[in-house]
Amino acid sequence: MSRMVQCVRLKKEAEGLDSSPWPGDLGKRIFENVSRQAWQEWIDHQTMLINEYRLVAIQPEARKFLETEMEKFFFGEGSERPKEYVEPDPE
Repeated sequence: MSRMVQCVRLKKEAEGLDSSPWPGDLGKRIFENVSRQAWQEWIDHQTMLINEYRLVAIQPEARKFLETEMEKFFFGEGSERPKEYVEPDPE
């Protein structure tokens, strides 16, 4: 049986993650409060941030930026898309 969590993003009970996806206290909070579906939404958003800002994810400043955005995405006011972002055509 899957582990269920009360997801802070979806505002409902949903299937939880198998393990902490991030180190430290933030990873623990995500593991306890974020569903698989919400985590996948973050992965998609994070990919867009990396591409739009041309981040190199192994650089410490990029990792710090992504961690800050992740915390806002799940537990704060939300992570904004860059102003220049254009939604791709669904074709």
